[in-house]
Amino acid sequence: RDRSPSRGLGDVYKRQNLHSAARALEAAGGRVALTRSTRELAACDALVVPGVGAYAACMTGLRASGGTELLADWLPTGKPLLGICVGHQIFFESGSEHGVQATGLGIWPGRVQLLAARRLPHMGWNRVEVPDGSRIFASVETERFYFVHSYAAPVLPVPPQPGTLVTTATHETTFIAAVESAGICSTQFHPEKSGAAGVRLLRNWLEQ
Repeated sequence: RDRSPSRGLGDVYKRQNLHSAARALEAAGGRVALTRSTRELAACDALVVPGVGAYAACMTGLRASGGTELLADWLPTGKPLLGICVGHQIFFESGSEHGVQATGLGIWPGRVQLLAARRLPHMGWNRVEVPDGSRIFASVETERFYFVHSYAAPVLPVPPQPGTLVTTATHETTFIAAVESAGICSTQFHPEKSGAAGVRLLRNWLEQ
């Protein structure tokens, strides 16, 4: 260990933009490991689950690679975990995409579904509504972040568990843009494509 935090970035399923996420994490001060080995990932200080593509396909790839077992073992440790885009979506209980239903990881309650919007995909820069006390959005609460998606988790019908903070965004309808609970966080937007604001958000997460 040195003074620079060591961070793990998992290639645990195929459809993901690994290198842009790795560069952004390095810019935020992390040391990044890209590996297919779940043993190496389990030894890291923190884990990032990025992703693009379909919900069901990502869950299928995650299971096939041993990623679900890795995450099941990871969660009780309390070590930081971050999901990005589809990586954020699979943290929810389930998802429905193109008529295909899939079970997610169940870290957050709720179901991912098609956005109730006329213009899809939702692509571009959006502001977010950040709750008081957010750590990952510290100093970037009023910044814009880059989204590209057609599916999302709608706002939860009941308040989240104590200590869980939900950030929202609006594209014709309001949806969940980020969730954070201690070191476990996820974002529907791409911090690695969100310029300086995204790098600062990643730095905030790393500093946890």
